[in-house]
Amino acid sequence: MLIGVSFLPLTVCAQQEAAWHTHIPEPAGGRPAPERPPFYRSVFPSKHVLIDAGHGGIDGGTSYGDILEKNINLAIARKLYLLLKARGVPVILNRTGDYALSDDNRWSGARSRHSKDLAQRRQLSREVPVSMFISLHVNWSRSPRATGPLVLHQNEGRSRLLASLLQDSLNPLFSTRTLPQHGKTYYLLKHVDQPAVIVELAYLSNAKDRRMLTDPRSQTAIAARLCDAIVHYHAIY
Repeated sequence: MLIGVSFLPLTVCAQQEAAWHTHIPEPAGGRPAPERPPFYRSVFPSKHVLIDAGHGGIDGGTSYGDILEKNINLAIARKLYLLLKARGVPVILNRTGDYALSDDNRWSGARSRHSKDLAQRRQLSREVPVSMFISLHVNWSRSPRATGPLVLHQNEGRSRLLASLLQDSLNPLFSTRTLPQHGKTYYLLKHVDQPAVIVELAYLSNAKDRRMLTDPRSQTAIAARLCDAIVHYHAIY
């Protein structure tokens, strides 16, 4: 459900990393994806930041013991939503609880749930006026020493700028100097029309990162850094 707007047919949860590379077939029978009805323009008179809270429901994402990525993504997404609202930034959160959103997709010809999720998430960015698309995730590495955030961007100037602002804002929290990367193989970064980024917030496989990802105060600090970068971007564009 889109937070604050219960009648919209929404949308997506993120996938396991391999699913980001999935090819999405066109709708069966030549049926096009639904177009935005005229009333959307009056309901959403301005462009919104679209926060994609990764995973949800049956799709837990990566995990460590009983710690699930989907819950971390949602907790930080909620905090980011409230911080942006408090600063007057139009914002949409596409998942407000622990549920899968693939069932909202009844138009895609894709057979797999992952593919329907990807197609539905992309479709939301076309149904609602969006200024940017920010997908929140948690990373994992075989090396427990891997640490800190990583922001993936499109091959597009505005997306690169947004990714740089987000990366520079998050790095000090983790004492890292990571640079954003081009997520060239990621389906959404290739097919979302607006500036889009995937934010890997930190590594669940790293003990220090894990403490930050699961601590409410640290979650708020992460959300605040994301909020600052988004406001900075809006001051430029």
